[in-house]
Amino acid sequence: MLKKTALAALTAAALVPVSQAQAADYMIDTEGQHAFVQFKISHLGFSYILGSFEEFSGEFSYDPENLDASSVSMEVEVDSLNTNHAERDKHILSEDFLNAGEYPTATFTSTGFESTGEGEGVLTGELSLHGKTQEIEMNVEHIGGGEDPWGNYRQGFEGSTTLTLADFDIDMSSMPEPMQTLELYVTFEGIRQ
Repeated sequence: MLKKTALAALTAAALVPVSQAQAADYMIDTEGQHAFVQFKISHLGFSYILGSFEEFSGEFSYDPENLDASSVSMEVEVDSLNTNHAERDKHILSEDFLNAGEYPTATFTSTGFESTGEGEGVLTGELSLHGKTQEIEMNVEHIGGGEDPWGNYRQGFEGSTTLTLADFDIDMSSMPEPMQTLELYVTFEGIRQ
């Protein structure tokens, strides 16, 4: 499937087996709003805050016949956070939480993939956020691939995971327990290069 995203962004370098020469290289299409890095976090245990990171980039290599030759990497601009509430965004980006001034980017680089069925599996990789790097697992699914109306060849994927914010030294200890974790969702199309 895929193996080297983001963020994740939503995303550096990973597995480089000899067989990678068989994998096709893709650039994530952020121009046409065909890629998203989104999140959901509890608001005091009463509701949810939904948000996204608007600026990110990434690339991946994909070989459906040899998933070990696949990889993905992404880089996310942390200060592009948007929860549709300017004052809240400013607070989240402050030193209280993401500290975007000191840690302006988040990156994800895949390190492995385990298939769990046709077109889906678990992607492992290193997520760097708020100055900390942790290995995470992300459930991923291949959405589809083929030629678009303009002669490009595309592949599309989606993935999701739950992050424990304390793992990245983001202190939520004064908040209710449901706010200790965050759901991260990434979906994108890539254009074959």
